[in-house]
Amino acid sequence: MGSFAQDIVLPKPDMQQKAMSVVEALATRHSVREYDTRQLTTQEISNLCWAACGVTRDNDHRTAPSAMNRKEIRLFVFTAEGTYEYLAVENMLKQVAKGDNRQLVAANQAFAATAPVSLVMVMDFERFGGKNERSVMMACVDAGNVSENINIYCQAVGLCTVPRATMDTKGITTLLKLSDQQMPIMNNPVGFPKK
Repeated sequence: MGSFAQDIVLPKPDMQQKAMSVVEALATRHSVREYDTRQLTTQEISNLCWAACGVTRDNDHRTAPSAMNRKEIRLFVFTAEGTYEYLAVENMLKQVAKGDNRQLVAANQAFAATAPVSLVMVMDFERFGGKNERSVMMACVDAGNVSENINIYCQAVGLCTVPRATMDTKGITTLLKLSDQQMPIMNNPVGFPKK
């Protein structure tokens, strides 16, 4: 992706990129825990973030369904250069931390730190008006929706990933300066298959 130290305006997602069919992606999808050293380009990251939970129409609808359209799943992108929040409407990455923080995503599973990009989903209960049993359940379902978009997209375009709940939740919460109404819930390390 190259070195940078600030917010990144992403190129528009490539709607014409070559990809296998959804049926083929479903039939061949599998979890991968080894990644090539090849880095993702800014275009590839734009396409990936859009597939996860990007804007599809009217700046109000997303690729992943969301309970009551609350869009409570915030997506963070961890790279060797920094950590960013994906802002779907603006199609940009807003820098929240400098440097390589992928070890927080890896926690006690070192393989995850070798992926060039890790996507972390954070539940934001403020968008539900508070944290209660029902909002937790709905946010967990919505995080699963985003993760599944990532899984199917990666398979379709030749990337690889694995959905995970393991991560240093406390360390990520501190790094992202999350409130007690915001909680990391899932992550997907993403890269190219190891050669």
